[in-house]
Amino acid sequence: MKLQNKNNYLNLIWFIALLPIILFRDYTPSNELRYLSIVDEALRNGSLFTFSHQGVPYADKPPFFFWLMMVGKLILGGHYMWYLSLLSFIPAVIILMVMNKWIRNECDQKDITVAQLLLMSCALFIGSAPIVRMDMLMTMFIVLALYTFFKIYSGASTKKDTYLFPVYVFLAVFSKGPVGLLMPLISTLVFLIFKKQIKSWKKYWGGKTLIILLVLFGVWFTGVYIEGGTDYLNNLVFHQTVGRAVDSFHHKAPFYFYGISIWYTIIPWSFLFVGLSVAGLYQKKIKTDIEWFFLIIIVSTFLMLSFFSSKLAIYLVPILPFLAYFSALQLRKYEWNKWIGLSLAIPSIIFILALPAIMFVTSNNSELSYLRLPLIYAGAGILTLTGIFSIVLIYRQKDIYRTIKALVLGLFLTLFVVGWSMKDINPQIGFADVCKEAKAISVKEKTFGYNTYKIKRSVSMDVFLGEKVQEITISELSKKLNTNELLIVERKTLDSDKELNAMIENKERYLSVNYYIVVLK
Repeated sequence: MKLQNKNNYLNLIWFIALLPIILFRDYTPSNELRYLSIVDEALRNGSLFTFSHQGVPYADKPPFFFWLMMVGKLILGGHYMWYLSLLSFIPAVIILMVMNKWIRNECDQKDITVAQLLLMSCALFIGSAPIVRMDMLMTMFIVLALYTFFKIYSGASTKKDTYLFPVYVFLAVFSKGPVGLLMPLISTLVFLIFKKQIKSWKKYWGGKTLIILLVLFGVWFTGVYIEGGTDYLNNLVFHQTVGRAVDSFHHKAPFYFYGISIWYTIIPWSFLFVGLSVAGLYQKKIKTDIEWFFLIIIVSTFLMLSFFSSKLAIYLVPILPFLAYFSALQLRKYEWNKWIGLSLAIPSIIFILALPAIMFVTSNNSELSYLRLPLIYAGAGILTLTGIFSIVLIYRQKDIYRTIKALVLGLFLTLFVVGWSMKDINPQIGFADVCKEAKAISVKEKTFGYNTYKIKRSVSMDVFLGEKVQEITISELSKKLNTNELLIVERKTLDSDKELNAMIENKERYLSVNYYIVVLK
């Protein structure tokens, strides 16, 4: 009970650190705002299994996460960042709880606490926890599936677990896509081969599992077929799976992409995690089934993702729980040494440079002048002080665990302080502020219709404006000069585009931070 309470306190501290970001951050146009637009369209069309964006079929993602977003809008009456962020944050907390439970018989309270802190503070994990994406939800179901597999393997399962295993696998796929199936399948089979127990595969992937998966996928695909027909089903099953894996039409990257991106996705623990993994193999310190299983999950998934054509750094999220907890299990086997000291000193030095770096960047780059905010300087100052304190701990006390705790808590405090500046940063992130002003100007000028020029993903502004937004070219603009509509254009575009300037020279315009709102009448 004491263990659970302490870990719950850590979850609460983590939540408080992210709370200002969860409450005040604007939606990013590239994905989050587009998802809101897709959900609004689905609610208007009354569709559950098939989706579209601006009338174009959108089979990129399964429906489960969209359903959760739809439920939120139906209950709350609108889209709220705090609710949508919880769709990622709550799965992240569940991941931590499951991983803590998984290793509790392998180590003591101190090691479990450090494992949790290491995962919480990984750059990619902490960055994914408050954002509106499916990755954390899928990762939660993958962790649950693999934990359930290990319970069955180790003889600690109940009859219910044999049913839950395929359900978790399906829900992982139903949340994000085929990685939800492939990661559990490949990692468990490789583990069984490693343990020379491959003949027991039917115990996990046999008739019961296959029947449950076939029934669940059958229900899903039937719903897709009824709503969207053969074309949508083919797009979902083949184009969005095989197409992305073999010759991607989105996010195509070379095989070695993750070999580079892994280093910045697990900051500030890059050297610690990689070093402990290599040392564990070289010094033969990997002893238990849990340690081997975690390492096999990490390596097999990393290689699988590397072979896929479509690559993004965020696709590494499912690896992080196993990488952090494997590292914590290895860390307990070492006394303080120079290599561990160096692996903690490097992030400490990076923290120390935070305040000088932000002062230098904001003073020498006019495009980043919006970062000249007292709270951002204060957050950078906290990070710098944290780094100094950690260096002192490394030099004087040579305490691994206290140094990690200091770095993590300093990072959390920095996020909490900087998060309160989100309202000032939001105009650089999304469209909420400019759309709010555009609506007010539309009422004032009595205009009807919104247009944008050279603004990426601007069609999703319909979430804020309540009507369709036209992305127009310069030739289309020439036909709209007296249509009593509004044009939204980025300030830097208008400042540099002479043809555009000449065309709207005599039109009323309003400045909204980074945008001009031009009245076309």
